[in-house]
Amino acid sequence: MTKTIDAHYDNPKLAAIYDYDSGWSVDREFYLSLSGHIPLKILDLGCGTGLICDAYAKRGHQVTGVDPAQSMLEIARNKPNGQKIQWIQSFAQDYSSDNLYDLIIMTGHAFQVLLEEADIKSTFEVMRKHLAVGGRIVFESRNPDIDWSSRWNTKSDFDLPNGRVCEERQVIKTELNYIYFKTSYHFPHETLVSDSKLRFWTLSEIESYLISAGLKIEKLYGDWDESPYIPKDSEEMVFVVKRLEP
Repeated sequence: MTKTIDAHYDNPKLAAIYDYDSGWSVDREFYLSLSGHIPLKILDLGCGTGLICDAYAKRGHQVTGVDPAQSMLEIARNKPNGQKIQWIQSFAQDYSSDNLYDLIIMTGHAFQVLLEEADIKSTFEVMRKHLAVGGRIVFESRNPDIDWSSRWNTKSDFDLPNGRVCEERQVIKTELNYIYFKTSYHFPHETLVSDSKLRFWTLSEIESYLISAGLKIEKLYGDWDESPYIPKDSEEMVFVVKRLEP
């Protein structure tokens, strides 16, 4: 089982700028829309800086945010509704509690840091164990049929309160269904680098592991507007999952 934390989550200086680079977005709006206004118990596996957790808590939901990176959780705790949320430092594969949740989410393509079969099996087992009767699991993964490596080399700037940062992402290599890349953050007086590896699971692989865990795909979207998934064309695979009937 592979458990690593990339520097852009673990390094306190990089974690501090995460929301400036990855703030509120259409995918987060999609996940927020899943909750409605009737109070739910919600589990966010890989919660990062807690943007979605904070939005759920603002609506009155009972929220648990789980993340392995202490630096991200420190920022999450200081969100406007951070004191209302239970924060747990843990990898998704290891999370365990007596709680059952109406909604379990894994966002921001965190699913793709599950690099090995053991990782995905353990995570689905965790989800199944903590899912309340009638509850839903929702997560996304990028469509592996898209040539991601050709569009992965990017360079962008964003403003911070005390200056400007240039973020540069570079693919190092592709191997089978993995992409290895590094992200360089050029601050005014220093450069910090984060090395990353993602796995692009196929739809058939994900479905097989879900079934083995006693789960099933209820809906599959190809984008955040809930449009149908189209193989070879859709960039996203957005899964809405429920428990298999006995």
